[in-house]
Amino acid sequence: MSNMLKVTLLKSTSGRLESHKACVRGLGLRRIGHAVEVQDSAAVRGMINKVSYMLKVEGGAQ
Repeated sequence: MSNMLKVTLLKSTSGRLESHKACVRGLGLRRIGHAVEVQDSAAVRGMINKVSYMLKVEGGAQ
């Protein structure tokens, strides 16, 4: 399962750009402190890069 990333939302989406909120929702994150395991793919990496200032990412070669 090395191709999985654990992503945790650290900051609120309140007042953020709609596209950034959409990325957070697309990753499956719902609230501050919520963590999900997502497949490590180019699309997911793109979403993570876009909102990296709100996230903590574990696993994989970051």
